[in-house]
Amino acid sequence: MSTITLYGATGTIGSRVLAEALRRGHTVTAVVRDPAKLTVTHPALTVAVGDVLDPASVAEHAKGSAVVVSAVGGGDGPGHQALIAPSFESLVAGLRTLGTDTPRLVTVGGAGSLRTPDGKQVWDAEGLPEFLLQIMHAHGDALDFLRTVTDLRWTNISPAGTIAPGERTGAYREGLEDLLIGADGESRISTEDYAVALVDEIEQPKHIGERFTVAY
Repeated sequence: MSTITLYGATGTIGSRVLAEALRRGHTVTAVVRDPAKLTVTHPALTVAVGDVLDPASVAEHAKGSAVVVSAVGGGDGPGHQALIAPSFESLVAGLRTLGTDTPRLVTVGGAGSLRTPDGKQVWDAEGLPEFLLQIMHAHGDALDFLRTVTDLRWTNISPAGTIAPGERTGAYREGLEDLLIGADGESRISTEDYAVALVDEIEQPKHIGERFTVAY
């Protein structure tokens, strides 16, 4: 079982990651800005107050953990632009201070930079609203930064084209740079099964130093 430090535990994806990790017997420290927003209680859960944009705070809460998970989100487009890449930079800076005890870093990514069957990227599709493009490119910028990091063990997980709360089936497919499309022509996954894939990667690392994607 792993010891996990989790950022974004109150969000749509982060709350599912928290539930999945606790379900499997992992010990989790959820680092939040406002503890009142996290109503989950569990013997293996510790709630701590911290700031993902402060490398010193990151180092304090990550020390002793095996894995740090970032599931932070910025709400709207400008919020993502202000938070996603800067939080990745802060996480990396904080983890670098821990030396030989540095945990792995597993981050929730976006689908915008995945390749589509026509050889373009998801964010090249016509008619996408500006706020969605901002969110996609915020995740793309964060991934570009991670790809410059060679001294830490990191993994970035892109969801399918559509991710939303739904059923936990425990089933999913994996890919690397290409958008995964199901037999029905859709690219989708539930947040619950995305969380399954993320915790699977914690338990059995297969994608150190790379981005991968999951979908049905």
